Amino acid sequence: MMDTKTKLLLVALIGLFVFFERVKAGDMYVAASAVEYADGSREKPFGSLEAALREAREWRRLHDPRMVGGITIWVGDGLYKPSQTILIRPEDSGTADSPTRIKALGKSAVFSGGLSVHGWKPAGKLSVIAADISKKLFVADAPHLAGRYFAFRQMWVNDKKAVRAESHNDKELPRIVNWDFNKGTATIPNVFPQFNVQPGMEFFIHQWWAIAQLRVQDAKVFRDSIVLSFHEPERQLQNEHPWPKPWLSKEHGNSAFRLVNALQFLDQPGEWFLDEDSHKLYYYPREGEDMQTATVVVPHLETLVQVNGTLEQPVAHLEINGLQFQHSTWLRPHTRGHVALQAGMYFVDAYKLQKPGTPDKKGLENQAWLGRPAAAVLFKNTRNTSLVNCVFQHLASTGLDYQEGNFQDTVQGNLFQDIAGSGLLLGTFSDEEMEAHLPLIASDQRRLTDGTYVANNVVQAVGNEDWGTVGIGAGFVRNVQIVHNELLDLPYSGISLGWGWTPTVNSMKNNRVQHNRITRYGRFMYDVAGIYTLSAQPGTKIQYNVIDSIYVSPYAHIPDHWFYLYTDEGSAYMTVSDNWFPSNKILQNANGPSVDWKNNGPQVEPQLVSEAGLQPAYQHLHKSKHPIAAHAVFNAYIPFTKPVFFQIYDPKQLVKKEDVEAFFVRQGADATKVFRWKDYTLLQTTDELGKKLAGAWLANYPEVEYKVFNSLFYSFDRTRCAVGEAAKETDYVLLTAQLVDDKAKQEAYLKAHEEQYQQWPEVAKGFCQAGFEEVLLYRNDRQLMLYISFPKGKKFEEIDPLTAKDNPRVDEWNKLMGSYQQGIEGTAANETWIFYKK
Repeated sequence: MMDTKTKLLLVALIGLFVFFERVKAGDMYVAASAVEYADGSREKPFGSLEAALREAREWRRLHDPRMVGGITIWVGDGLYKPSQTILIRPEDSGTADSPTRIKALGKSAVFSGGLSVHGWKPAGKLSVIAADISKKLFVADAPHLAGRYFAFRQMWVNDKKAVRAESHNDKELPRIVNWDFNKGTATIPNVFPQFNVQPGMEFFIHQWWAIAQLRVQDAKVFRDSIVLSFHEPERQLQNEHPWPKPWLSKEHGNSAFRLVNALQFLDQPGEWFLDEDSHKLYYYPREGEDMQTATVVVPHLETLVQVNGTLEQPVAHLEINGLQFQHSTWLRPHTRGHVALQAGMYFVDAYKLQKPGTPDKKGLENQAWLGRPAAAVLFKNTRNTSLVNCVFQHLASTGLDYQEGNFQDTVQGNLFQDIAGSGLLLGTFSDEEMEAHLPLIASDQRRLTDGTYVANNVVQAVGNEDWGTVGIGAGFVRNVQIVHNELLDLPYSGISLGWGWTPTVNSMKNNRVQHNRITRYGRFMYDVAGIYTLSAQPGTKIQYNVIDSIYVSPYAHIPDHWFYLYTDEGSAYMTVSDNWFPSNKILQNANGPSVDWKNNGPQVEPQLVSEAGLQPAYQHLHKSKHPIAAHAVFNAYIPFTKPVFFQIYDPKQLVKKEDVEAFFVRQGADATKVFRWKDYTLLQTTDELGKKLAGAWLANYPEVEYKVFNSLFYSFDRTRCAVGEAAKETDYVLLTAQLVDDKAKQEAYLKAHEEQYQQWPEVAKGFCQAGFEEVLLYRNDRQLMLYISFPKGKKFEEIDPLTAKDNPRVDEWNKLMGSYQQGIEGTAANETWIFYKK
C-alpha cells in the first residue's frame, strides 16, 4: 500500500508529465503536399503555412493549453506557392513566455511567388530574328493565373537567372550621343541592324549613382543615330529632376545605355522575351539546357510574406527561422517606368527650383518626392521579432524590408543573393507625402525603426537590375546595430546609413556600424563607398570595419570618384574611427558639425579589425560566398594632393556672382578661395571636391562652360634648389593662357617641359634664384593654368624678374614657350598670360 505522501508525489509527477506533453503539443507541422483531414500533427500536417497560422491564432484566441511555452510551426522541405501574400497579423503574435515560431524542419523549405512554364518547343522561323538564331530558340505559351495572363520581368531556368532580351550586355554598353532636356528625348548611336521600335521596349541608362528605366514611346531612325521619346510619367521626371541626370562629358564619355525587351534583341544564350500580345514566351537556351526537362519559373507575387501590425498592436515575439524566399516580382517599372534618386528610391514627383532655398536648407535647388520599391518580405510595426538563418534569392526588388515601426527586432545569419534591388532596407526613408530633403522628426516615435540588430548576414550579388541599390540601406533609424556582416559583389555602395541630406538634428541617433567586411563593390556606379552616411545622427559610431576592392567601373561618370568611406551632405555628430582600408581614399562632403574622424586607413592595427565579418557560429555561410571573377579589375589609389582649380566661363552672365558663390558653399567648397578675371571665375579646391563640383555644375547650369584643372604635367619645388629652406607661410599667384591651335606645337610644348630639367636646367635655377616655393602647370584641352607660390610677404612682381638675372637662358626659354602660347578668350591682341585676382 502507498502512503499518502507517495500518492501525492505520484500525482504531481503525472501532472508534470501531462504539462510537458502539453508544452510539446505546442508543435504543429506543415508539408508541401496537402493531406486529407489535416490537423497539423506530424502524421497529418497542414498543406500551407496559412492554415497553420490560422490554427495557432485559434489556440491563442481560446487560450488553448497547447500554447503554453510557445507555438512552433514546423515547415517541412518542399516548394510552397502561396496564391497571395502570406499576412502575419497582430493576432499571430506571441509573448515573451509563449513566442510564435515558424521554423524549417529541414534545409529546403522554399516559399516561391513563381509559376512554372511548361510545353517548350522549337520556335521555328521568326521574321525579326536571323535564321541561324531562330533555329536555336524555343517557345512556350505564357503562363496564366486564374484564367488571365500577367506580365513579368524576370525568369529563372534551372535556378539560374535568365536575361530579358537586351541590345547589349552589362560589359558592353554603348554611350548616348546627346540628351535634349527641353524635348525630353535621347539621341543614341544607330548601332542596331534593322532597328524597329516595338511596344514594350525600354531604355536603360546609367546616371552617375543611379539608373533609369524608361518605356520607349517612339523613335526617329536616321542613318547614324536614333532619337527616342518616352512615355509619361517617366519622361517628365527624367527631364525635370537635376540629381542625377544623363551625363554628357567629352572627357569621360556620355552616359551608358542599352535597349531592353524586344524580340529583335533575342540573340544570346540565356535571353528571353515575353510577347504580351500573342502570349508567347521565347527563350534562347544556354549550353547544356534541355528545355524538355528544364525547370523554368516566372514570378507573379510582389510580396511573399508581410508581417504587419499596427502602432497600437504590433506583431511581437515572432521568430522565422530557416526558410527560403524566392521568385518575387515588381511591376511598377513596367507600368510607370523607374527613375531613381538614390538607393533605388524612385521619383513620384521632382523638379528643379527656379529660386533655391527651403526652410530647412537655404541652398537646396530641387524638390523630390519618392516611392519605395516592393519587397519580397516586409516587416511593419513589429516588436521583438527575429528572422534568422533564412535565404533570400531570385527576387525582383528589395529582398527584406523593415519598413517602419520596428522595435528591437533581429536579422541574423541570413543569405541574400541574386536580388534585383537592395538586399535589406531598414526604417523610413521618405514617405511619398514627405519631401526627400526634409529631416524626419517623428511626433510619434513608435513609427521609427529602433534597436534593430542586423548581424552575421552575407549579402552578395544584389542590385543586378537596379544598379543604384545597396547591400544594406538604413533611413531615419535609431539605436540600430549593423555588425559582423559580409557584403560583396555589389554594383554600388555596401552600407548606406541615413537619409535627408540635412544637418538638422532629427529622429536618427546612436546607430552602430561595426565589424563589417565590405569588399568588391562599385561594380557599375560611382559616387560610391563601402560605408556611406547622410544627415545628422548624434551618437552614431562607424568603427572596426574592413573595406577594400572597389571595382573599376567601365561606365563611371568620373572614373576616380570612388571611396572607402563617404560622409555625405549633412552628416553630423558621429564618430568614424579605426576602420581599415588600403589607402586614404575618403570623402567628407558638405558635412555638418562634429564628424570625428580618428585613425582610419591602412595604418589601423590588425587586432582592431580582427573580428570584422562573420562571427564563429556563422562561419558556415562562407561556403556560399562567390569567388572573385577571373576578369575582375579593382582600383588602386595614388592620392593627388596638389591644388585643383574649378573654372567657370560665363560671357553671357547667365549666373549671378552671388549665385555662383552660393553654389560653391552648397557643395562644401571654401568660397574665400574664389578668383576672377572678366567673365571667368576660378575656385581653388581639392581633387575630389573639384570632380564633385563638375557634376553638380553640369546638373544645375548645363548651359555655362566649366573646366577642372587637375591634370598636372609640370611641377617644381624647393627640393631642386641647392640652398634655402621651405617657407613656413606662402602666398601664390594664378595665371592662365592657352596653347595655339596646332597639334605639333602643342606636342612640342609638352615635350619641352618633360625634358626641361635635362635640357634647360637654367629655368629651375631661375626659380630657385627668385625664391619660388612651387611652380605647377596644369592643362585642360588647350588651356593652361599656372600656379606659383612664394614666401609670404614677398611681392611676385618684384621677385619674378630674378628668374632671369644673370641667366639669359631663361629669356630664351620664355621666348620659345611664347611661340606656343596665346591668350584665352577675352584677352587683348598683345596679351598671353593673365592674372586671376581674388
